[in-house]
Amino acid sequence: MANHKSAAKRARQTIKRNELNRSRRSAIRTVVKQAEAAATEGDAKAALTTLRKAESSMARAASRGTLHWKTAARKTSRLAKAAKAAKGTEVKTAPVKAAPKAKAAKKA
Repeated sequence: MANHKSAAKRARQTIKRNELNRSRRSAIRTVVKQAEAAATEGDAKAALTTLRKAESSMARAASRGTLHWKTAARKTSRLAKAAKAAKGTEVKTAPVKAAPKAKAAKKA
């Protein structure tokens, strides 16, 4: 158990952040599975729609720090490749932006 007020607060924040991140990752996995399923079935239209949805949710998670931005980019790329195979043409995806770095505390 935390011995300081600030440590107790950090522990509470960690629990909240854990729950949020777990929920976000779960939602991303669901959308990615739907996109993969649509691509393997060969349904180009469904593959593209679910690809856009998955790409959006992964980019959002990367910007919030739930996923590493390179992980999001890699997964998006692989999904686009699968969708391209289902469609038979090139699929354009937006670049994934890195999460902003935490600012260092100012010294007094």
